[in-house]
Amino acid sequence: MFDSVLIANRGEIALRILRACRDLGLRTIAIHSEADRDLRHVQLADQALCIGPAPAARSYLDIDEILLAAKLTGAGAIHPGYGFLSENARFAAIVESAGITFVGPPAAAIRMMGDKVSAKRAMIAAGVPCVPGPDSALPDDQAAIAAIGDEVGYPLIVKASGGGGGRGMRIVREPAALASAVQMAREEAGRAFGNPEVYLERFLEFPRHVEIQVLADAHGHAIHLGARDCSTQRRHQKLIEEAPPPGIDAEAIDAIGRRCAEACIAIGYRGAGTFEFLYENGGFYFIEMNTRVQVEHPVTEEITGLDIVREQLKIAMGEPLQVMQEDVLFSGHAIECRINAEHPFTFMPSPGQVSRFIAAGGPGVRMDTHLYPGYTIPPHYDSLIAKLIAHGPTREIALSRMRRALAETVITGPDTTIPLHQALLDEPGIVAGGFDIHHLERLLAEGLGRQNR
Repeated sequence: MFDSVLIANRGEIALRILRACRDLGLRTIAIHSEADRDLRHVQLADQALCIGPAPAARSYLDIDEILLAAKLTGAGAIHPGYGFLSENARFAAIVESAGITFVGPPAAAIRMMGDKVSAKRAMIAAGVPCVPGPDSALPDDQAAIAAIGDEVGYPLIVKASGGGGGRGMRIVREPAALASAVQMAREEAGRAFGNPEVYLERFLEFPRHVEIQVLADAHGHAIHLGARDCSTQRRHQKLIEEAPPPGIDAEAIDAIGRRCAEACIAIGYRGAGTFEFLYENGGFYFIEMNTRVQVEHPVTEEITGLDIVREQLKIAMGEPLQVMQEDVLFSGHAIECRINAEHPFTFMPSPGQVSRFIAAGGPGVRMDTHLYPGYTIPPHYDSLIAKLIAHGPTREIALSRMRRALAETVITGPDTTIPLHQALLDEPGIVAGGFDIHHLERLLAEGLGRQNR
């Protein structure tokens, strides 16, 4: 048990964690960089400490400073949010060894699932379907690599074992291109993640990106909270998410969800997590697990009525899950638009002062944000500034409410991606649902928003 939580993050997720802590009567401690002293959660926290200058490496990624802040304030737990140190196994282990509760899975589970090869091996053992390909990193021998490529079959994809986000990734369509692709992927993976290991999988040409939300306690219980469709992506970065995924049978989702819950028990997982799949021709293929709360968790909250961050905290406090699988009920449809401080069609970052901000409202509309008039968006961090969520009894009503909410939202000063979302929600393929992960990039290549560039 603990009665205080240090929030090791910033922006909207830090404010989201603070509110969940307040709902549970927990004392809140905000750490922040020099650039973030005016953030909303810093002003609302029971205690706040500046831990360093603006660059993340000298503040939000500085493990020593975060641990010192936790000891100085008597924090009983640390919640890492998403990004930064949230999936850093070393950080989780250091926190636990200091006698502080890490609000997340054990370090061993983070380490296992953070390496794509060991994660795949664990999922195969747990009966979770994976993309065809070996569950081991590629050897150095070129002849052995060529033999593995022939066995997997072309087209295939080379992936970094220790990272994601499209880095250390190469698509290979013919044997002659394999050796150079492996070499380039290894070099990029080594630079990006400090781990040059790569592996091969069959390349799925037109998949959807579907993920399963899970919760697992420390008492051997785990449940799934259904699926989300995250196929609206640009360069492997999600822009729109929705739940449930359009056109996928609920029984199929429940079946794969139960396998994921069973896998959590098998690997000793604890807390909230997300199993990410490629979905093609009726099949689910595991690609990775995110061992933290996801940016898109609100759409699952809207269709289940559960507070996922609150559940994270209660699990970390040692409480057993109060909800069994049979108790999870799904209601309606939810959509989330990520609003970034970027030009909507060139995607150039747009930091600066927010001169005017009016949040959308009305039935079925939720906005998670740390914005306020006069706030200055710094150039040092991710460009996400708000998440707009719409819920309705049907997908059509959720879409209608999202269009209304986007039209109502006013953010002046920096450029934002609101016009992009408005264009997408009128595009026939998006409206129909069930599109693949390449759909947005095809739209941009065909000229979506060209007149506004």
